[in-house]
Amino acid sequence: MEGIGITVTEHILIHQKQTPAATGQFTRLMSELIFAAKIIAREVNKAGLVDILGLTGEVNVQGEQVRKLDEFSNRVLIYRMQRSGMLCAMSSEENADIIEVPEDMPRGSYILIFDPLDGSSNIDVNVSIGTIFSIHRKTSDRPYVTTEDFLRTGSEQVAAGYFLYGSSNMLVYTTGNGVHGFTLDPSVGEFLLSHPNIRIPDLGKHYSVNESNTLYWDDRTKKVLSYFKSTENERKKPYKARYIGSMVADFHRNLLQGGIFMYPADKKDPAKPRGKLRLLCEAAPLAFVVEQAGGAATDGEKRILDIKATALHERVPLFIGSRKDVEMATAIMRGEA
Repeated sequence: MEGIGITVTEHILIHQKQTPAATGQFTRLMSELIFAAKIIAREVNKAGLVDILGLTGEVNVQGEQVRKLDEFSNRVLIYRMQRSGMLCAMSSEENADIIEVPEDMPRGSYILIFDPLDGSSNIDVNVSIGTIFSIHRKTSDRPYVTTEDFLRTGSEQVAAGYFLYGSSNMLVYTTGNGVHGFTLDPSVGEFLLSHPNIRIPDLGKHYSVNESNTLYWDDRTKKVLSYFKSTENERKKPYKARYIGSMVADFHRNLLQGGIFMYPADKKDPAKPRGKLRLLCEAAPLAFVVEQAGGAATDGEKRILDIKATALHERVPLFIGSRKDVEMATAIMRGEA
């Protein structure tokens, strides 16, 4: 019917035959996740009108101040997903341990890992923020779930993506068969297909990095930055600096327009020698998305999707975006260029 787009649920069902992960259980899981994101989007959109801005006074497992909207988003996702009947356990950036599905609730065979509100430090200034998610299947034969069930490589994900809460609310996700973007139409309350088969340009034009940390970088990392700021790169002109400070927003822009996002290791905090970003709930899901769109993601040495997690909240450096840009950054970090 003219004027009505394809909803995300329709899209999953249409592509179910080509996507082994998209079973009926998976479709229901995604539907519950989308419903939770709609609730979060509603609260984000009225954050300036109600008392959900600011800090709760608590500190999360990462040692960061918890914001009220962070806490709200985390509670919504846990509540909705525990009742989906499709999960056996979850992990959130905000929780130190795994989150089990109560015994009195139905359980499924999927594991969900998420960052409930990436970029939440920008809430008070109305910058785009988002929810990042990663979905695995439980592979062990144990009747119960342990942390070991979460310590997997990114290449084992069956789906990953993010919700972006901004001037418009979007869902971008992959099940290993391309990347598709959906925009929420508030008039009907549905995510409609707006960006089919997203492909990131092989060579970008933006670099996104927190240059205030330059003082704490090693020489190879500084050389990577110099490469993108010089005329001695493949573009023969400096890349444009674009850094929002909300990774999901920086990543989304580069995914559509081309570019590289970098969060290298630094010496500023001895407790984070491997970088700031979390492997399981941030780096791996976005790496899955970008590779399916034709891009690349490494920790400066290795492909992100090949790294097997050794801890629930393990951190890694991250170089992610256009394929040629990431390959060059990685070559420099390895000392090969």
